[in-house]
Amino acid sequence: MSGARALAAYLGASRRGVVFTGAGISTESGIPDFRSPGGVWSRMQPILFRDFVADPVMRKEAWSRVFNRTAGWTGAAPNAGHYAVTALLEEGKASLVITQNVDNLHQASGAPAEKVIELHGNASYAKCLDCGERYELAALEALWRGGREIVCSSCAGLVKTATISFGQPMPEPEMLAATEAARGCDLFLVLGSSLVVYPAASLPIEAKRHGAKLIIVNREPTPLDAHADLVLNAEIGPLMSQTRALLTNGSL
Repeated sequence: MSGARALAAYLGASRRGVVFTGAGISTESGIPDFRSPGGVWSRMQPILFRDFVADPVMRKEAWSRVFNRTAGWTGAAPNAGHYAVTALLEEGKASLVITQNVDNLHQASGAPAEKVIELHGNASYAKCLDCGERYELAALEALWRGGREIVCSSCAGLVKTATISFGQPMPEPEMLAATEAARGCDLFLVLGSSLVVYPAASLPIEAKRHGAKLIIVNREPTPLDAHADLVLNAEIGPLMSQTRALLTNGSL
């Protein structure tokens, strides 16, 4: 049985599927991953949350990376993998997407925001660290290019992109929602995650412990492959496109 046919069979039998995505689904859109050779952190050191808060020089560098698009996390278009995941939501084959990505590409592909749980935040907008007010990046760029400190117009708190930086607490509501979804699903489909970053990497095992089938699709092996019901080392876009066609045509 081909990989696409095996995956389609699992999806066809699922009623409460959850999709979990990592950097590998977005590299096909040209967005670099974090840890591999040539990835983001091989080209620049991450700015720790405590340094952003304490040091104006670090804040200036962080905003320079945002507005000069040094990290390359924004501005790309969704690929076939993102559109396939959105189709699974639309067709009722998946109920939620849990993502480690910050690129907003699931929403850009048409996935409803309320069905996307972002564990590491979102790089396409900013938030006040104190009151939580949202700011669009375009509204902040002129301030930064004018040399002004970017602070909240409501409470004067520091404003930062809505990503979770190293050393920043994980968002509790999102982690609780993701854990609940993992425990309640009957299929947990991993797409493009190396499954080495915790606590997010604990979710597939949580799903498996509560009776879900676990499928891992990733270019390289992961530490959790031995726990999976199906492992496919493949490009996500082509595989998911083939899987969708099989589901749509009913030719399992």
